[in-house]
Amino acid sequence: MTSRSDARINLKDVKVLCVDPTNQGLDILAAMLKGFGVEQTVRVHTAAEAKDHLARTAFDMVIADADLADESGFDLVRWLRRSTLDPNRYVPFIITSGQANGGVVNSARSCGASFVVAKPTSPAVLMRRILWVAAGGRQFVESPGYVGPDRRWKFEGPPPGSPGRRTTDQEIEVGFAREPNLSQDEINAVFKPQKISL
Repeated sequence: MTSRSDARINLKDVKVLCVDPTNQGLDILAAMLKGFGVEQTVRVHTAAEAKDHLARTAFDMVIADADLADESGFDLVRWLRRSTLDPNRYVPFIITSGQANGGVVNSARSCGASFVVAKPTSPAVLMRRILWVAAGGRQFVESPGYVGPDRRWKFEGPPPGSPGRRTTDQEIEVGFAREPNLSQDEINAVFKPQKISL
Protein backbone atom coordinates (compact mmCIF):
# COMPACT_ATOMS: atom_id res chain seq x y z
CA MET A 1 0.00 0.00 0.00
CA THR A 2 1.36 3.43 -0.87
CA SER A 3 0.97 6.54 1.22
CA ARG A 4 -0.79 9.61 -0.17
CA SER A 5 2.58 11.33 -0.70
CA ASP A 6 3.77 8.33 -2.76
CA ALA A 7 0.59 8.17 -4.87
CA ARG A 8 0.93 9.06 -8.53
CA ILE A 9 -1.62 10.72 -10.75
CA ASN A 10 -1.62 10.55 -14.53
CA LEU A 11 -2.85 13.73 -16.22
CA LYS A 12 -1.67 12.73 -19.70
CA ASP A 13 -5.18 12.40 -21.15
CA VAL A 14 -6.68 15.41 -19.36
CA LYS A 15 -7.84 18.23 -21.62
CA VAL A 16 -7.73 21.71 -20.07
CA LEU A 17 -9.13 24.97 -21.42
CA CYS A 18 -6.93 27.88 -20.31
CA VAL A 19 -8.39 31.39 -20.51
CA ASP A 20 -6.18 34.39 -19.74
CA PRO A 21 -6.10 37.88 -21.28
CA THR A 22 -2.29 37.90 -21.61
CA ASN A 23 0.15 35.74 -23.55
CA GLN A 24 2.44 35.65 -20.53
CA GLY A 25 -0.36 34.36 -18.29
CA LEU A 26 -1.20 31.62 -20.79
CA ASP A 27 2.47 30.68 -21.19
CA ILE A 28 2.96 30.32 -17.42
CA LEU A 29 -0.23 28.32 -16.95
CA ALA A 30 0.47 26.03 -19.92
CA ALA A 31 4.05 25.44 -18.72
CA MET A 32 2.84 24.43 -15.25
CA LEU A 33 0.22 22.09 -16.71
CA LYS A 34 2.80 20.54 -19.03
CA GLY A 35 5.03 19.99 -16.00
CA PHE A 36 2.13 18.08 -14.40
CA GLY A 37 1.94 15.83 -17.47
CA VAL A 38 -1.04 17.51 -19.17
CA GLU A 39 -0.53 17.16 -22.92
CA GLN A 40 -3.78 18.71 -24.17
CA THR A 41 -4.30 22.40 -23.46
CA VAL A 42 -6.37 24.86 -25.45
CA ARG A 43 -5.31 28.47 -24.91
CA VAL A 44 -7.62 31.44 -25.49
CA HIS A 45 -7.70 35.12 -24.46
CA THR A 46 -11.41 35.95 -24.26
CA ALA A 47 -14.65 34.56 -22.88
CA ALA A 48 -16.11 34.55 -26.40
CA GLU A 49 -13.30 32.26 -27.63
CA ALA A 50 -13.76 30.07 -24.56
CA LYS A 51 -17.50 29.76 -25.21
CA ASP A 52 -16.83 28.75 -28.80
CA HIS A 53 -14.47 25.94 -27.70
CA LEU A 54 -16.80 24.83 -24.88
CA ALA A 55 -19.65 24.50 -27.38
CA ARG A 56 -17.58 22.23 -29.65
CA THR A 57 -15.17 20.26 -27.42
CA ALA A 58 -15.46 18.34 -24.15
CA PHE A 59 -12.94 19.43 -21.50
CA ASP A 60 -11.87 17.88 -18.21
CA MET A 61 -11.10 21.24 -16.56
CA VAL A 62 -11.29 24.96 -17.21
CA ILE A 63 -8.87 27.46 -15.67
CA ALA A 64 -9.82 31.09 -16.34
CA ASP A 65 -8.67 34.48 -15.12
CA ALA A 66 -11.26 36.55 -13.26
CA ASP A 67 -10.54 39.64 -15.42
CA LEU A 68 -11.03 38.92 -19.11
CA ALA A 69 -11.22 41.60 -21.79
CA ASP A 70 -14.80 40.99 -22.94
CA GLU A 71 -16.45 39.81 -19.70
CA SER A 72 -15.39 38.53 -16.31
CA GLY A 73 -14.35 34.97 -15.59
CA PHE A 74 -17.26 34.86 -13.14
CA ASP A 75 -19.70 35.59 -15.98
CA LEU A 76 -18.09 32.82 -18.02
CA VAL A 77 -18.59 30.32 -15.18
CA ARG A 78 -22.19 31.47 -14.68
CA TRP A 79 -22.90 31.11 -18.41
CA LEU A 80 -21.38 27.63 -18.55
CA ARG A 81 -23.17 26.33 -15.44
CA ARG A 82 -26.56 27.48 -16.81
CA SER A 83 -25.91 26.22 -20.33
CA THR A 84 -27.07 22.91 -21.80
CA LEU A 85 -23.51 21.96 -22.79
CA ASP A 86 -23.19 18.49 -21.29
CA PRO A 87 -20.73 17.39 -19.99
CA ASN A 88 -18.89 20.76 -19.93
CA ARG A 89 -21.43 22.45 -17.65
CA TYR A 90 -20.30 20.09 -14.85
CA VAL A 91 -16.55 20.46 -15.47
CA PRO A 92 -14.29 21.58 -12.59
CA PHE A 93 -13.71 25.32 -13.07
CA ILE A 94 -10.82 27.12 -11.36
CA ILE A 95 -10.75 30.93 -11.29
CA THR A 96 -7.36 32.65 -11.08
CA SER A 97 -7.08 36.20 -9.79
CA GLY A 98 -4.41 38.69 -8.84
CA GLN A 99 -6.71 39.81 -6.03
CA ALA A 100 -7.90 36.69 -4.24
CA ASN A 101 -9.57 38.64 -1.41
CA GLY A 102 -12.89 37.86 0.25
CA GLY A 103 -14.89 39.62 -2.46
CA VAL A 104 -13.29 37.58 -5.24
CA VAL A 105 -13.76 34.33 -3.32
CA ASN A 106 -17.43 35.13 -2.67
CA SER A 107 -17.98 36.04 -6.33
CA ALA A 108 -16.38 32.76 -7.39
CA ARG A 109 -18.51 30.75 -4.97
CA SER A 110 -21.68 32.54 -6.08
CA CYS A 111 -21.11 31.99 -9.80
CA GLY A 112 -20.40 28.25 -9.48
CA ALA A 113 -16.60 28.06 -9.67
CA SER A 114 -14.92 25.08 -8.04
CA PHE A 115 -11.98 26.97 -6.57
CA VAL A 116 -10.02 30.25 -6.61
CA VAL A 117 -6.24 30.38 -7.03
CA ALA A 118 -4.34 33.59 -6.26
CA LYS A 119 -1.89 34.90 -8.86
CA PRO A 120 1.03 34.66 -9.04
CA THR A 121 0.82 31.03 -8.06
CA SER A 122 3.37 28.28 -7.68
CA PRO A 123 3.13 24.90 -9.41
CA ALA A 124 2.72 23.22 -6.01
CA VAL A 125 -0.33 25.35 -5.11
CA LEU A 126 -1.95 24.87 -8.51
CA MET A 127 -1.37 21.10 -8.36
CA ARG A 128 -2.96 20.88 -4.89
CA ARG A 129 -6.04 22.71 -6.18
CA ILE A 130 -6.27 20.48 -9.25
CA LEU A 131 -6.03 17.36 -7.09
CA TRP A 132 -8.65 18.77 -4.74
CA VAL A 133 -11.20 19.45 -7.48
CA ALA A 134 -10.34 16.16 -9.22
CA ALA A 135 -11.13 14.26 -6.02
CA GLY A 136 -14.70 15.53 -6.34
CA GLY A 137 -17.11 14.54 -3.63
CA ARG A 138 -19.28 17.67 -3.88
CA GLN A 139 -22.71 17.27 -5.42
CA PHE A 140 -23.80 19.48 -8.29
CA VAL A 141 -26.59 21.82 -7.17
CA GLU A 142 -29.19 23.31 -9.51
CA SER A 143 -31.58 25.92 -8.12
CA PRO A 144 -33.10 29.17 -9.43
CA GLY A 145 -30.40 31.25 -7.73
CA TYR A 146 -27.35 29.01 -8.05
CA VAL A 147 -25.93 26.31 -10.31
CA GLY A 148 -22.62 24.65 -9.51
CA PRO A 149 -20.81 22.47 -7.01
CA ASP A 150 -22.28 22.38 -3.50
CA ARG A 151 -20.81 25.36 -1.63
CA ARG A 152 -21.02 23.62 1.73
CA TRP A 153 -17.70 22.26 3.00
CA LYS A 154 -19.46 20.17 5.61
CA PHE A 155 -23.08 19.23 6.10
CA GLU A 156 -24.63 19.77 9.49
CA GLY A 157 -28.24 19.82 8.36
CA PRO A 158 -30.48 22.81 7.68
CA PRO A 159 -30.47 25.72 10.14
CA PRO A 160 -32.65 25.15 13.24
CA GLY A 161 -36.29 25.88 12.52
CA SER A 162 -35.74 25.72 8.76
CA PRO A 163 -37.03 22.95 6.50
CA GLY A 164 -33.88 23.30 4.35
CA ARG A 165 -33.45 24.39 0.75
CA ARG A 166 -32.65 21.08 -0.90
CA THR A 167 -35.03 18.21 -1.59
CA THR A 168 -32.63 15.92 0.32
CA ASP A 169 -32.62 18.11 3.45
CA GLN A 170 -34.56 16.63 6.33
CA GLU A 171 -36.00 18.74 9.10
CA ILE A 172 -34.33 18.03 12.41
CA GLU A 173 -36.85 17.83 15.22
CA VAL A 174 -35.58 17.66 18.78
CA GLY A 175 -37.85 15.71 21.09
CA PHE A 176 -38.58 16.25 24.76
CA ALA A 177 -36.34 14.80 27.46
CA ARG A 178 -37.40 11.33 28.61
CA GLU A 179 -35.88 11.73 32.07
CA PRO A 180 -35.57 14.75 34.35
CA ASN A 181 -32.47 16.91 34.03
CA LEU A 182 -29.58 16.22 36.40
CA SER A 183 -29.23 18.52 39.38
CA GLN A 184 -26.04 20.55 39.76
CA ASP A 185 -24.89 18.21 42.58
CA GLU A 186 -25.36 15.20 40.28
CA ILE A 187 -23.40 16.93 37.49
CA ASN A 188 -20.59 17.79 39.93
CA ALA A 189 -20.47 14.18 41.13
CA VAL A 190 -19.97 12.96 37.55
CA PHE A 191 -16.88 15.16 37.09
CA LYS A 192 -15.49 14.92 40.65
CA PRO A 193 -12.54 12.53 41.03
CA GLN A 194 -13.52 9.53 43.10
CA LYS A 195 -11.27 7.62 45.50
CA ILE A 196 -11.27 3.94 44.91
CA SER A 197 -9.62 1.07 46.79
CA LEU A 198 -7.56 -1.39 44.79
